[in-house]
Amino acid sequence: MIEIKSGAQTYFRKLLDQQEADDLALRISVLEPGSPRAACDLQFCPEGENASDDRRDEFDHFSLFVAADSAKWLVDAVIDFEEENGTGQLTIKAPNIKGNAPGEEAGLDERIRWVLESEINPRLASHGGMVALETITEQTEVVLRFGGGCQGCGMADVTLKQGIETTLMEHFPEITAIKDATDHATGENPYYAS
Repeated sequence: MIEIKSGAQTYFRKLLDQQEADDLALRISVLEPGSPRAACDLQFCPEGENASDDRRDEFDHFSLFVAADSAKWLVDAVIDFEEENGTGQLTIKAPNIKGNAPGEEAGLDERIRWVLESEINPRLASHGGMVALETITEQTEVVLRFGGGCQGCGMADVTLKQGIETTLMEHFPEITAIKDATDHATGENPYYAS
C-alpha cells in the first residue's frame, strides 16, 4: 500500500469535496516506469472508470486506485502535502520508479545515456532543451547532439563545457573529450541563427 501522510489525506479530501461529481476517487500510475524519465501520474477517477485490474486502497473518506502495471514501481512510495505561509506543496516520493542505474558491467554508452536522461536532461528541460548521445569514438570521445531549445542557443558551448562535460567526466573518468555534433545554425527551430 502507498503511504499517504495525514496532510495529503486532508488535502485530497478537500479536493474531492470541491468536485461536482459523486463517487470520485483518485488513480495513480507510473509513466515510463524503469527509465530515467519515469514520473507519477495522479488523477481524479470516477468510480467505475478505473481499470478492472487496478488495486483499490481505502483511506478515510476516499479511495486510491493503483494501476496494476505500476504497483511494483510504487513500492515504498510516500505522498505528502505540506503547507507553509498559506501555500502548499504536494510531493510524491517514489524511490523505485526510475529503476536502477546500469552497473559497471553495462556498456559505457548505456551508462552515459542513463546520466544524460536522469541528471542532465531534466536540467536542460527547464529551458526547453535536451541532449542525446550520438556516438563514442575509438579514442573514448563522447559526441553529443543538442535538441529543442539548446539547438542554436548561444550558450550551448558554455552548457557543454561547464555543465555536461563536468558531470560526465566526474562519472566516467575514462572519457577523453566531449564534442558537440549539433548544427546550431540550421534546423526547424534554432534558438539562434547566424
